[in-house]
Amino acid sequence: MSETPENQTKPRRRWLLPTAASLFVIVAACAGGAWLGWQRYVGPGPLTADTPVVIPRGTGVQGIAQRLVDAGVVGHPLELVIASRLRGDGARLRAGEYLFPAGISVKDALDLIISGKVIVHRVTVPEGLTSWQIVERLRNEQALSGDVTDIPADGTLLPETYQYLRDDARADILSRMSDDMEKALDRLWADRDPNLPLKSKQEAVILASIVEKETGVASERPRVAGVFVNRLRIGMRLQSDPTIIYALSDRRGQIDRDLTRADWKLESPYNTYVVPGLPPGPIANPGLLSLQAVLKPETHKYLYFVADGTGGHAFAETLEEHNRNVVKWRRVRDGD
Repeated sequence: MSETPENQTKPRRRWLLPTAASLFVIVAACAGGAWLGWQRYVGPGPLTADTPVVIPRGTGVQGIAQRLVDAGVVGHPLELVIASRLRGDGARLRAGEYLFPAGISVKDALDLIISGKVIVHRVTVPEGLTSWQIVERLRNEQALSGDVTDIPADGTLLPETYQYLRDDARADILSRMSDDMEKALDRLWADRDPNLPLKSKQEAVILASIVEKETGVASERPRVAGVFVNRLRIGMRLQSDPTIIYALSDRRGQIDRDLTRADWKLESPYNTYVVPGLPPGPIANPGLLSLQAVLKPETHKYLYFVADGTGGHAFAETLEEHNRNVVKWRRVRDGD
């Protein structure tokens, strides 16, 4: 029998075996590479602490990738670029300021940027600030943009906590505060008590600003408002120290010293020790509680009040009673 067929098959087997092995190595390498790529895509990233990153408008995928590398969110820009191209969502990436959690994966980083869940900033404006003080507070908010050239009139801004996004304009925040004040005042004025000695919404804001500056105790505001309403009804001067401070501070709302008896004689339309009735304008931006207190004041016969040493005030119907309360307050103040 001839050996030719057997001899012919041996070389063929030697050629097939290395080919199959090579294919196995290639497949294994591809599988390993795919597995490694998947792990780099869904596994924890290098970020060690929660970090905010700003992505400006018009930034492309490569620019975003480099920003995330610079911030330590991803290890190499190609990780995010390749992942974004494979997903086909490069056009869906949105500008903004994002907070990337520690250890965030490439997948989750892309999902976050696509979601548009940007960082929301907040600025709290306390009741009783002048508009000048509010503008200064907004100027200190580094995430806001633009300057304020014209300071709004006092009494036109509603103190509240306002949310904003990075690079929102300071002027826009002031516009929102103005709109909120107008809406709140319209609502409260429509529901005011009848027969108040207030002729307009502006007069209500003026008196509310005085109440705001006279007491920081929320529960006292309707009672304090009632005192001033009683005085207005009988033509008695309001004699409010904060009105003098407003005049002395060039309408900025604070001075670095105590008032003196000479200050009570200050020639100013805002000095309610000298000028009868309301001053010509608000001395601060009152909050909702003070506006409510003025438009629905407590009904009583008090005409006087003075600090009682506990943060609140002692109220009196007569000057004699008030003078006794003043003596008590001075003892508390002086530590007697």
